[in-house]
Amino acid sequence: MKIGELLIKDGRITEENLQHALEVQKKEPGKFGSILIRLGYVMEEDISQVLSKQFGYPSINLSKFDIDEKIAELIKPEIARKHIVLPVHRIGSILTLAMADPANLFVQEEIRFSTNLRIQAVIAPESSILEAIDKYYGSSTGIEAQKFLEEIELDDDASIELIEEEEEDMLGEADLDEDAPAVKLVNLTFKDAISKGASDIHFEPYEKVFRVRFRIDGVLHEYMTPPMNLKNKILSRVKLISGIDIAERRLPQDGRIKTKLEVNEQVKLVDMRVSSLPTIHGEKIVVRILDKDNLMLDMTKLGFEKFSLQKFESNISEPWGIVLVTGPTGSGKTNTLYSAMSKLNDEEVNILTAENPVEFNIFGINQVNIKEQIGLTFPACLRSFLRQDPNIILVGEVRDFETADIAIKAALTGHMVLSTLHTNDAPSSIARLINMGIEPFLVSSAVRLVVAQRLVRRLCNSCRKESKVPPQTLIDIGFSPEEAKSVKIFEPTGCEKCTNTGYKGRIGLYEVMEIDDEIKELIMVGVSTSELRMKAKEKGMLTLRESGINKIKSGITSIEEVLRETSKI
Repeated sequence: MKIGELLIKDGRITEENLQHALEVQKKEPGKFGSILIRLGYVMEEDISQVLSKQFGYPSINLSKFDIDEKIAELIKPEIARKHIVLPVHRIGSILTLAMADPANLFVQEEIRFSTNLRIQAVIAPESSILEAIDKYYGSSTGIEAQKFLEEIELDDDASIELIEEEEEDMLGEADLDEDAPAVKLVNLTFKDAISKGASDIHFEPYEKVFRVRFRIDGVLHEYMTPPMNLKNKILSRVKLISGIDIAERRLPQDGRIKTKLEVNEQVKLVDMRVSSLPTIHGEKIVVRILDKDNLMLDMTKLGFEKFSLQKFESNISEPWGIVLVTGPTGSGKTNTLYSAMSKLNDEEVNILTAENPVEFNIFGINQVNIKEQIGLTFPACLRSFLRQDPNIILVGEVRDFETADIAIKAALTGHMVLSTLHTNDAPSSIARLINMGIEPFLVSSAVRLVVAQRLVRRLCNSCRKESKVPPQTLIDIGFSPEEAKSVKIFEPTGCEKCTNTGYKGRIGLYEVMEIDDEIKELIMVGVSTSELRMKAKEKGMLTLRESGINKIKSGITSIEEVLRETSKI
């Protein structure tokens, strides 16, 4: 009997459910069981239990098993992934094999032949088998890198088209074919990183291991561990296509890759920034992926609270002044600034940006790449901007007195200046500018608004579940006693849609401090950061922690994420 009929017979779904799932399968081809799960008609455990009854095989919970490495090696990783099976344990000549589809007698016979062992099948949910495969074989692309290269022929789909900066021509075949395994592995890594939505790829050499990791939604995940004999070839390949000097291994270098490749049946043009750093075991390379599809330009969807967004929009629309966005690296500052510029971008205004480097090209905005080695620094660029009749100026980062001084003078002579700083919160930005050497009266006169931000992961809507948290714990975090008694708290679970992480995507936490007349006076008399913070909170400023609490109350993120990114002040 087919799985649908078995589920109806067991009372797990109705005939209407079955027909609807069949209609969906016609439009969206895929495994029928997966479609039923996605539609919410059954759980994976329901399918396992029904199959267990039908075939007479026991159903097991793989998370309770600790599988010996020698047992896992009995089956090739590619076979395990292809057929969603996993060897669990062996007694004598009998091998216990966890299967998602026990009707697949072919794979049982194939494994019996390759191992010369009798197969005892057991049933486990598909997601738990895939999770265990990642755990025991490594989560490369479903195949352990060593066996992947030794035993499998990489197909032509692993190729990507490299584009030169000006001409956008494909590199010659001689450049692409110097070392086929390393070339194809690098190409496949790039394609997989982009398809998974990674923001960075880390190539990390250690004494006995060469590791590749992806940063997805702000968290690093191990992707694969290629064999050590390919380490130098892979690193050289990345350096070659990014325009970095291959012979120089003693100094840090920066490069760029522009690629055209097909991901999920779509041709994408993607920029990548490459940074190499000499370590004691070789060069560590980090590739920053600048995928324009991930750029969110709609400010209403960034995570601003309504009151904070109104303040931000009203201040960036003023004819002059400075608006600062502050936060650590990777907190989404660039996205916020690009969203602001996108809103201000109009044929009636002249927008100039100085960035290091330009991350995304936006039509209608004049963007300049900083090149310090030839003297094109932030201060030099800003001086030139003032002779270009600008309305709005974006400075990638204010990091020294000279840049800050010119930016403030530009703001006080009728220009709107947007920029970033590296501080922990909004009130600290004032002290940072004063520490750079800017006079307090200039800071209070020029700065209109400071935004501090962090990024937290969104809970996956498909699998989040309600969590019971003691009221006192919630009060300690920052909830009021009344909220602690009634609020619904959600926590991550993990499913196919979020690759079993429990999170999908990210959202911003925002602290918006407007420099009104009262705060200007406090800056002029040189009050402390804590006093500035208290006054801003009196005026209605939400702290980063309070913004996070709002996201927790809305079921958008978890307590763990907010605690990881904010402190209770």
